[in-house]
Amino acid sequence: MKSLLLINEDQRLHGAVRRALGEDEYRVWWAPNTETGMELLGELPVDLVIAEYVTAEPEEQNVIEALGCIQPKPKLLLTIEHGTPETLLKVLRARVCDFLISPFTPEDLRASIDSAISGCPAQDIEVVSAQPEWVELCVPCDRAAFTPLHKLLDQLDTDVRPELAEAIKFAFSEMLGNAIEHGGNLDPGKRVTVNILRLKHAVICRIRDPGAGFDPALLEHAAVSNPADDPLHHGGIREQNGLRPGGFGILLTKQLVDDLIYNERHNELMFVKFLS
Repeated sequence: MKSLLLINEDQRLHGAVRRALGEDEYRVWWAPNTETGMELLGELPVDLVIAEYVTAEPEEQNVIEALGCIQPKPKLLLTIEHGTPETLLKVLRARVCDFLISPFTPEDLRASIDSAISGCPAQDIEVVSAQPEWVELCVPCDRAAFTPLHKLLDQLDTDVRPELAEAIKFAFSEMLGNAIEHGGNLDPGKRVTVNILRLKHAVICRIRDPGAGFDPALLEHAAVSNPADDPLHHGGIREQNGLRPGGFGILLTKQLVDDLIYNERHNELMFVKFLS
C-alpha cells in the first residue's frame, strides 16, 4: 500500500485527497504545518509528500527547504494557489516531482499523484534561466516532461489571446515532441535545450536536440514533404515503415506560427509567433 503525507493547514484538503483516490490502495496522513510534517516523516514510511507552496516567513522553513535536509529526499507534489511564472520557475528549479495550480479537479489531483508516485515528471528538468522573459531549460528526452512544461507555458501566456496561446502551445508540443522522440530517441539520459523568449509583441521558442539532425529531402514520412496533388502520401509510407499515424507536426506548425527556421544540421529550430 502506498503512503501519502499531506501537509496543509486546511484539513478539508485531506478529505479531497481521499475522495480523489477513491478506494485505491493509498494510506493518507495529514499534518497541519511543515514542522509537524517533518516529525511524521521521521516516524512513518511515506511514498509522496503533498504540500501547499507558500513563501516562508523569515523565522520559518518552507517545505522545499525542509525536505531538502532529509536523505533520501522524499518525493514532493506541490499545490500552488497563485501560479505566476516566477513561482513555477522557482518550483521547477527546486526539482519537485510535480505541481498543481489551483483550482484543480479531483481528476487532476489523482493524475498528478499517480504520476509522481510512478516517476517524477518535473524533477529532471533543469532551469538554466528563470526570468519569465527569458526562460531556458534542459529537458530530459522523456514524454513525461510534457505535463509540467505545458503548465509553465500556460502561465507564461496568460495575457495572450486564447487562439494565439493555443497556436503557441501546439507548435511547442509538436516541435519538442520531435526533438525528444527523433533527436533524443526517447532516452531520458539525453537532454533537449529549450528557450522561451517573451518579447513585447512576439513569443520566440528555440529548441535544440542532441541528435545528428536530419535531411529535409528524406522526410517522406512527414506531411510537409507530400506532393501538392497527394496530401496524404506520407500516410502510406508511415504504414509501410511501421510508424504510428501522424506526421503532420511540421506542416501544421508552419501554418500556425509566423516563422519556423532550422539550423543547417536540422537539430535546432526556432519559431516566432507575433502577438498582434
